[in-house]
Amino acid sequence: MKRLINCIILGVIGLLPLMAQTSDARAVLDRMAESFYRAGGVEIAFTVHAPEGNSKGTIRLKGEKFELRTGGITTWFDGKTQWSYLEANNEVNITEPTADELNSIHPYAWLSLYKHGYCLALEPGTDANTYKVVMTAVGDAEVKGMTLIVTKSEYRPVNIEMLYRGYQEPTEIVISNYRTGQKYVDSSFVFDAKKHPGVEVIDLR
Repeated sequence: MKRLINCIILGVIGLLPLMAQTSDARAVLDRMAESFYRAGGVEIAFTVHAPEGNSKGTIRLKGEKFELRTGGITTWFDGKTQWSYLEANNEVNITEPTADELNSIHPYAWLSLYKHGYCLALEPGTDANTYKVVMTAVGDAEVKGMTLIVTKSEYRPVNIEMLYRGYQEPTEIVISNYRTGQKYVDSSFVFDAKKHPGVEVIDLR
């Protein structure tokens, strides 16, 4: 809220400086999104520090499609349908998630999130080789705020913090490995029942 108030005050007393700052932050995010979409298939290893606890995992991405493995749960998303497989229960839940629901599990949902409904600010990075972009929601969004640390050389994110509505502490994603140019077929992002014999299917669509 304090950052949002500051953003509004800056807009009232000095529109041109704010426009320059917002423009610079948007340029960094535009370059980052462009770099991601031009990278082909991407595989990322990460650690999540959340109010509910910590976990490690990997995610494979191809455009909007992804396969996410973390904490005994594997999630596939083909751009419309999502399958969440719980290994311990040998069951899979099928849903068609909303944009807000995707934001909670898809680390790259902000590739388009920043374009609408957020005040953007570019701040000094953690070192000379990084940018720091701060996003603050101007409406009643599920993600109230987000901070991204992005490399200057390749425009790759190395750290993401997201503050969700109803929480006081942010969720932090630390990226430890980022591989581009991976080749994935579309079937990689769809649940394959043949590989999970006896699975219980719960269709929640």
